[in-house]
Amino acid sequence: MGRLTRAEMQERNRARVLAAARAEFAERGFRDAKIDGIAERAQLTRGAVYSNFPGKRALYLSVLAEDAERAAELPHPAPGDTVREALGALARAWVARLPLATEGRDAPAALARDLLPEIAADDRLQLAFAQLLKLDAILLGLAFERLGAARARDRRMVRVAEVALTLLQGATQLAASAPGFVEPFDVIGACERLAGLDLDDAWRPPHLQHVPRARPADEPWSPPAAVDAIRGEPARLAGDGVVAVLGLHRLAAVEEAARAAPPGADVTAVLVTGEPDELAPLARLALADLRGLLRQAVPRRAWPRLQVVCDASVAGSGSGSGAVAAAAGVRAVSDATEAAVRVEAGRIVARADGFGASHAAASAT
Repeated sequence: MGRLTRAEMQERNRARVLAAARAEFAERGFRDAKIDGIAERAQLTRGAVYSNFPGKRALYLSVLAEDAERAAELPHPAPGDTVREALGALARAWVARLPLATEGRDAPAALARDLLPEIAADDRLQLAFAQLLKLDAILLGLAFERLGAARARDRRMVRVAEVALTLLQGATQLAASAPGFVEPFDVIGACERLAGLDLDDAWRPPHLQHVPRARPADEPWSPPAAVDAIRGEPARLAGDGVVAVLGLHRLAAVEEAARAAPPGADVTAVLVTGEPDELAPLARLALADLRGLLRQAVPRRAWPRLQVVCDASVAGSGSGSGAVAAAAGVRAVSDATEAAVRVEAGRIVARADGFGASHAAASAT
């Protein structure tokens, strides 16, 4: 067998570090885990660990993201055919991964026990996590609307999804801090009953006074190959639609594009960040969790046409603008970025920048 290339050696070392870190975090918990212990388990130097990951928290988030991506592809029961059934399936999938009161810290479900406290301890993580949950609620809500379309065609269900996620996130925190308190069947039953809850939820588009006008354009659209993180398959970028480049603090704006886009158009959220070391694996973790939950809760026919692409800065290959953002003409990004283009017949026909850009590009005529 020939010698490994430098890239192959780096990939092998990265995999060894991740495996060693998973064992260290499972045995000792995040707070008590040591980089020296991880290096020893991996049979690498401390410097080799830091050459792959900038710090312990970035490594912890990467471990959780890798596990979530693997779990999202596991076989699962059939999803629900109604909103009530989908909410119940969502809750069952969620509570099935909660740590039980009788399990020790080394149980697989306990590995993520320190995630929420770490998010709560850092403002940057809090802001990004809040917007990632907003994105979850938007995608779930749009799917619930499609399931219930025959009964209530104009009913918005994003708030129902937000309440379900609030309940389930609370169950996660209580399972960690008060083992044995959470009754899983009550949580599932409560989520199912949200289907009939009237939250006076209606879509209110942004006031035109606060939305930038889209600028007409006539530019070639040559998107690179990319993966839809929701479906785990190649993204549809060549067809007509809206491409919104969103920093991790602006993810909720994607609903404006999804609501304003013409029927049948693809809407793609391109996620970027100016701080990829920790925010990138956090985004990967959240999206993998969502992919697994959608697969278990909602039949594929009801999934919204909304796609999510992790551009280079979120995929973990470095800071700055990624290939999809660059194709859209966005050369530099931050977590506050919001820019969007409208694509028709293989050309960019309109573009907008700043808060409200997603709505402006989607509604451009």
